[in-house]
Amino acid sequence: MLVEIDDKIVSTQIFERQFVCDLSACKGACCIEGDNGAPVSTEEVQIIESYLPQILPFMRPEGIAAVEAHGVAYLDNNQEPATTLVNGAECAFVFFDDAGIAKCAIEKAQREGHIDFLKPISCHLYPIRTKQFQDYTALNYEKWDICEPACACGEKLEVPVYKFLKEPLKRAYGEDFYQELEKVASELDHPLF
Repeated sequence: MLVEIDDKIVSTQIFERQFVCDLSACKGACCIEGDNGAPVSTEEVQIIESYLPQILPFMRPEGIAAVEAHGVAYLDNNQEPATTLVNGAECAFVFFDDAGIAKCAIEKAQREGHIDFLKPISCHLYPIRTKQFQDYTALNYEKWDICEPACACGEKLEVPVYKFLKEPLKRAYGEDFYQELEKVASELDHPLF
């Protein structure tokens, strides 16, 4: 089922599915698995390029080499920009912490106060994937096997996707949009008919 909020078409799965990332179980696999890099906007590519000197110290040599050879992004199969990959696998901006968990060098640079850009919004919004159409933006829940631990954790904690993603949803679409999501969730929980 779909819900319309302003110029957004929202899948009700973001209210029905439950999700909380469990990095100790998945090890950040979403940053190293898949066929493409993370979707990025043209504006995000420019932002990452402008902050690259501050991000490079947190990157692995393989990621730095990939970015030096190919830039921070490439055009994927749909001719849309995506973050550069290392050998067609993990995102060039991935580094691994002491526990072997994939983390984002862009986010680390931001959290340590070197830049004011957190990370691409597509990464922040995951497992919601967005698609821009001429008249509206579609927000869909993306089911991926590597996120089974997150689904199990979300079910245990009873946290729906939209609540888990409160901060990135506000970042992407604003406080008013998030309040509308909360209203829809309440209506879905307590239908009038």
